[in-house]
Amino acid sequence: MSERVNGYWIIVASLLLAAVLAVLPLTRSLIWWRPEWILLVLLYWTIALPHRVGLVTALAVGLLVDVMEGAAIGQNMLCLAVVVTLARFMYQRVRVFSPLQQALVIFVLAGLHQLITQWLQSLQGVGASEFAFLFPALSTALLWPLVMPVLRELRRSYKVN
Repeated sequence: MSERVNGYWIIVASLLLAAVLAVLPLTRSLIWWRPEWILLVLLYWTIALPHRVGLVTALAVGLLVDVMEGAAIGQNMLCLAVVVTLARFMYQRVRVFSPLQQALVIFVLAGLHQLITQWLQSLQGVGASEFAFLFPALSTALLWPLVMPVLRELRRSYKVN
């Protein structure tokens, strides 16, 4: 039992670091390209450890993101729940994909996250008027081959399973 608790702090710490990266100030020109750090880390842990990170984690993290962003409560909870559920359905396939194929899957999942977010924001009257809202999906997918090995090494070093 203590090994499970000891390893879980790595997951929490990585999600908290992703939350910090998600709110770092950027210039106006780079703001559209900000990767979905929290989604990226959450997808890694969902694919790597689907028995430990799943829907409940996605809902809790989504609530945290809603509070951080000042979004309507439940907006990010819904988006992350949908994306994490899809990732859990295909985690076995994604594990055997090449890094490029994995990045394409991450692009689709991040794009779906952005589309749901945009839809919910447009219902509130604050949605973007152009397709630039999909840029974060591209930057998230481009970061996957860099972030995935780092998180894998952390998982193996601290024996998180």
